[in-house]
Amino acid sequence: MKARHPDAILLFRMGDFYETFDEDARIVARDMEIVLTQRDMGGGEIVPLAGIPYHALDGYLAKLIRKGHRVAICEQTSEPDGRKLVDRDIVRVVSPGTVIEPGLLEAGANNYLAAVALGDARAGIAYVDVTTGEFGATEVALADAPQELARLAPAEVLVAEAAGEGPAAGLFPAEAGITVTTRAPSAFGQAPARRRLLDHFGAASLESFGIEGRPLAAAAAGAIVDYLGETHQASLAQLRGLRAYSTTGFMVLDAQTRRNLELFEGGRWGSREQSLLAVLDLTETPMGARLLRRWLGQPLLDLGGLRERHEAVGWLHEGGVRRQRLQDALKAVADVERALHRIGAGVAIPREVVALRRSLEQVPALAELVGEPGGPPSLAAGLAPCEGVVSLIAGAIEDEPQGDVGGGRVVRAGFSGELDELRSASQDARSYIAGLERRERERTGIANLKVGYNKVFGYYLEVTNPHLARVPEEYVRRQTLTNAERYYTPELKEYESRVLNAGERMEELEGALYREVCGQIAASAAEVMATAGALATLDVLVALAEAAVRYGYVRPELEDGPALEISGGRHPVVERFLPSGSFVPNDTVLSTDDEQLVILTGPNMAGKSTYLRQVALIALMAQVGSFVPADSARVGLVDRIFTRVGIQDDLAAGQSTFMVEMVETAAILHQATRRSLVILDEIGRGTSTYDGLSIAQAVAEHLHNDPHLGCRTLFATHYHELTQLANRLPRVRNYNVVVAEEGGDVVFLHRIAPGGADRSYGVYVAQLAGLPRPVIQRARDLLASHEAEPKAGGGRRGLKKRRLPGGPVQADLGLFAAAAENPAALEELRSLDLDALTPIEALVKLAELQRQARGE
Repeated sequence: MKARHPDAILLFRMGDFYETFDEDARIVARDMEIVLTQRDMGGGEIVPLAGIPYHALDGYLAKLIRKGHRVAICEQTSEPDGRKLVDRDIVRVVSPGTVIEPGLLEAGANNYLAAVALGDARAGIAYVDVTTGEFGATEVALADAPQELARLAPAEVLVAEAAGEGPAAGLFPAEAGITVTTRAPSAFGQAPARRRLLDHFGAASLESFGIEGRPLAAAAAGAIVDYLGETHQASLAQLRGLRAYSTTGFMVLDAQTRRNLELFEGGRWGSREQSLLAVLDLTETPMGARLLRRWLGQPLLDLGGLRERHEAVGWLHEGGVRRQRLQDALKAVADVERALHRIGAGVAIPREVVALRRSLEQVPALAELVGEPGGPPSLAAGLAPCEGVVSLIAGAIEDEPQGDVGGGRVVRAGFSGELDELRSASQDARSYIAGLERRERERTGIANLKVGYNKVFGYYLEVTNPHLARVPEEYVRRQTLTNAERYYTPELKEYESRVLNAGERMEELEGALYREVCGQIAASAAEVMATAGALATLDVLVALAEAAVRYGYVRPELEDGPALEISGGRHPVVERFLPSGSFVPNDTVLSTDDEQLVILTGPNMAGKSTYLRQVALIALMAQVGSFVPADSARVGLVDRIFTRVGIQDDLAAGQSTFMVEMVETAAILHQATRRSLVILDEIGRGTSTYDGLSIAQAVAEHLHNDPHLGCRTLFATHYHELTQLANRLPRVRNYNVVVAEEGGDVVFLHRIAPGGADRSYGVYVAQLAGLPRPVIQRARDLLASHEAEPKAGGGRRGLKKRRLPGGPVQADLGLFAAAAENPAALEELRSLDLDALTPIEALVKLAELQRQARGE
């Protein structure tokens, strides 16, 4: 068994335990923090062992998967009879992408297994969620593959061996936390993969699945089928369809944009509670939560589809009572998708089957509510009541099933005449045995006579030693104890046989009936899954309407035009963490025709980054189908949102913070289109002043002038010199964050106003951050000195401004520019032994050089 899966930890079922051996045992003992034991096999061979109870498998399995292990589960497939070894086989191999246990999964997120098939310039990507049966495939340009994988965020990715050393080397960044599983190149062969898919679906062509003529997509999908065939046949049987999709129908969001906009994780520590998803996720079902996450990761580019969503959200928004009744009904809906998959895979417990019935019983009421006059037809579409499945479960399974299948308390009375007879026979025999103790006490006069049972001897009559003289002759001795004797009678033996025989047959029959019911439910999987999809969609739309009511969102006006106009816009996440009404709204006007590029200046901590992100989030929310946090909004469709925000490095790849900044900026300039929305925050700050300013100016000019760009852009910067661009570039506008100074204190008003800023208030922000008081005071003195010093010929010294060809402004240090005109002072400066100077001597010498530079 181990040889079949040498890269997996083998859990070998032995009675009530899963045992591990040799190196597997050492790993399990270490990672699970359990005792490592050993067994002497004779001949001096000692085998390490580590075992876990079979009933605690899920907990240990979760820990092993989180540690990055694959686990092969080997079960006993025959009953022990004492004459030969028990038959065993590997029933499944568990990896991060093939987990089906509810305790190992996040209810509100899909758990994808993906595969990537590489071509010269293109890549095929397929994904599957084995817990829901969702199976999709596409082909993209090789350069776009990382973004699509980032969107899917799979738990595990299949690639051909050595693919990571070729063009796919950059597909899986280490920080993404993706488990990469290598497979033999033959698993991705286009011809075998095609044949594998055709055989699995019983089809003659892949055309009906939309991947005919997409060989790389088919290769990736075939690799998934091959992998599941080896690791989990039961999950493979649940894949009943394959959906081809295209990324061109959705807004593309690369990994840094998802991170910078904090769609799924936010704050300094990546908390879900500080994300856009957390704000909007008012769903009532796990299916709805998963669908909302997918919608946020795939904003639509289809105006018709978006208007349909907005119509539905608007109708739900208007009816408060209706919306509350829908939410109440949805609360009673379980995870139909995952329950149905577990039923089909044969691993569902009876309570999951009952939960499916109760969920489907809510459908008629939901359909009636959304079918009221004036309701959008799309809301009721797909809400089929699945009456056959509901009536089947209602007639076959108890409302409150007790114990395990086979105990006689799962299948409802009346469903099977044979099972009812067995129950009656067993109950009659048990009733006889239950009354035997009373009758025998009365007959024999032995007041403490007991009737008992154990697995070895069966039912018995127990008499203590002082009363042995009263034992009737027909009692047959079964067992001698220290203080008592145990007996049986032929009549008791007969009833015991009835109980045990009925129990064995009942267990067998109830198990068979339960499996039959599950099989019939699985046969209706297509109908049930369609209803599950409709329930998830309704849940998301109700949640978006509820968010709009709670948070004061409005319906955006969507168009296929150049404008992005927002009145009173707010950041949907930040405002939730501030006292009610304290967030300062701001307006935005962007258009590819006139106000295309906004240069935003102002101090740190004043709200520039918040403003940039809120504009992008409002556009994204509008194209998800949500209402938006604003007084009004007119959104021309955005094909991509690009963000270059924050400081980070990639030490593993040998990239400094500035290099990462430049790589991300390069990606924007190469990939953006006229319909994109670009958010830039502090381009060029990772290098010298001259370099940074030059790069920032060149980027801004390129975004404005390149005929393939001209995209709507918000450009926040501390290079106040960039405000000069508005004087010579027609579609550049200057805005700043308003600041008030009161009695030496700085008050950030968080309001965006036309015009440029000329100060950054960095020293004040440093004080807020807690820098030591002497450092703050020294910084203030130096800043005052720089700002107050007159330069040669009058005016101000320190950072003086001069125009460069083409109109940009550059800062230069006046001291050294003047010293260059005074060779004697410059030579004296060069000759100084800085290591030998005390601070006082250095200040005196600096003052002398300063006077020389002024010509004094």
